[in-house]
Amino acid sequence: MNKTIHHRILHEDNHLIAVNKLSGELVQGDKTGDPILPEAIKEYIAVKYKKPGAVFLGVTHRLDRPTSGVVVFARTSKALPRMNKLFADHQTDKTYWAIVEGKAPKKNDRLEHYLVRNPKQNKSYAHDHEVPNSKKAILSYTVLQVLDRYSLLEIKLETGRHHQIRSQLSKIGCVIKGDLKYGAKRSNKDSSIHLHARNLSFLHPVKKELTSITAPVNLNDPLWKAVSL
Repeated sequence: MNKTIHHRILHEDNHLIAVNKLSGELVQGDKTGDPILPEAIKEYIAVKYKKPGAVFLGVTHRLDRPTSGVVVFARTSKALPRMNKLFADHQTDKTYWAIVEGKAPKKNDRLEHYLVRNPKQNKSYAHDHEVPNSKKAILSYTVLQVLDRYSLLEIKLETGRHHQIRSQLSKIGCVIKGDLKYGAKRSNKDSSIHLHARNLSFLHPVKKELTSITAPVNLNDPLWKAVSL
């Protein structure tokens, strides 16, 4: 994993570093004990800048393990709480791409659901109306491309709930390719799902400049390649 990091750096300055996360990589440790992405980035920083001792790297947000795309980390203790606040206050603009089974019911739509998280299943259930322990979830989608069996959707998040995109799209019959947990017909061979954090835009926490970071999709994947042509 470490050998590929420098090819996947999307943005780098004194305070932040953004990486194009591969499907399967962990942003934070879990019960599997598998290697985590921050450790590989720390190693990259230590080698590139010849830093002795421990390298500081703060997690500002997360992507699900099977999801790919933009992830931003803080390189300084000054940037970390400021980035955390941007995400907490929904002052970031997140755009995702998803390849879903079949066709969406509309060319574009704004979805509002109420999600209930089941920690034991690590799954969120979308409801049309408010129910006990639910949290409101809002996203908008636009159909970018339609293939024979799949469609490419661009998604804008207004809220950041657990498995929000996966749950809400499944609710309207647009299951993300490979996402068995939310009703996909079959899994992807590499356990990925076709959900990609395409762009992240925000006001830089230190420089106060608009920062927009875009992650290319994996063109070694025939389906991503097909919708990117």
